[in-house]
Amino acid sequence: MSLFGAGETWYLVSNYHLLDIFIEQLNVMVIQWTAIIRFKSMRRHKEIYKTLAAAMESSNFDTSTPARLALVEYWRLRSEKYLKVIYGLGTCTLAAWFVYPLIDDVECNLMVAVRLPLDFCTPVRYPVAFLTTMVAFCYVAYYVMTNDVIMQTHLMHLLCQYAVLIDCFENIIEDSERDCKGVSQNNLIHNNDFRITYLRRLGRLVDQHKLLLKHTMDLRQTLSAPMLAQVMASGMQMCFAGFQVLMTITDSITKFLMSFLFLGYNMFQLFVLCRWCDEIKTQSTKIGEALYCSGWERGLTTIPGVRRRLLLVAMRANKPLVLTAGGLYDLSLSSFADLVKNSYTALTVLLRLRHD
Repeated sequence: MSLFGAGETWYLVSNYHLLDIFIEQLNVMVIQWTAIIRFKSMRRHKEIYKTLAAAMESSNFDTSTPARLALVEYWRLRSEKYLKVIYGLGTCTLAAWFVYPLIDDVECNLMVAVRLPLDFCTPVRYPVAFLTTMVAFCYVAYYVMTNDVIMQTHLMHLLCQYAVLIDCFENIIEDSERDCKGVSQNNLIHNNDFRITYLRRLGRLVDQHKLLLKHTMDLRQTLSAPMLAQVMASGMQMCFAGFQVLMTITDSITKFLMSFLFLGYNMFQLFVLCRWCDEIKTQSTKIGEALYCSGWERGLTTIPGVRRRLLLVAMRANKPLVLTAGGLYDLSLSSFADLVKNSYTALTVLLRLRHD
């Protein structure tokens, strides 16, 4: 991958005087180097990501009811759906990339502009250079897609745990009541077995909430710097890919389709990340709402230790968890919309500069 990136950089430096080539080459390179930065961050925080991956195996993650199993299945299917969309959109972009070098007017063209330390425009060398470049570029492309899928999976794991925890808080009385059969509703609060069961279950939920907050804070810390690079790169790519789309719309339908799909992939994967980060912010505050609807007003606060734990959870849930990019941008749908608008503004400036 380093050799491939070096060949692309070499080509970029040697053709810097042509604006169209410069934009096309930089657009391809940015997404690759950004993915490498994100991957290095994941390797550096390997233990944190291992813990996040195993978080749903915690003993406090309660999926003992059909409703909670349905929530887990819902998020599993949703994660699988977005995985297919990301790989499908990326593969369609690659398919157009395969076709374009074979039908354009350039002799001995490769899938991506890269300078090699030898003349490959010979009947023997060209097929070897084309196949080698194709394999290297496909490896890099699926490497980028896999990084995007891994990141969205970690976010959706957290969302699934938040959804289950919200259901646990809302139905904590019903869950505790199942272990105290034969006790009337009027005497339930005064039953010693119920009080012990409720207090034990509440303690487990408080521990799960504390653990979930820690996992979210750890992910926010590891995501901060890589996502700053991702946001800056995505803004640049939206502008440059949009420029390529407009420049190729009348010249080549294949290159137009390639640029359009590339633009669509970049916008979609950033939209997905911002959407799930925004959803984590919303779900973290819903813990407090679920706690308020948990039936505490039925006299449960008279049980020693309950009032203190409820207040502790409410105070923690009162402050939304916001995932940021370098502490400068909130990863949310509103920030994504602002980035798209800024990219469009930069695109209009770029088109005017080319026209002049």
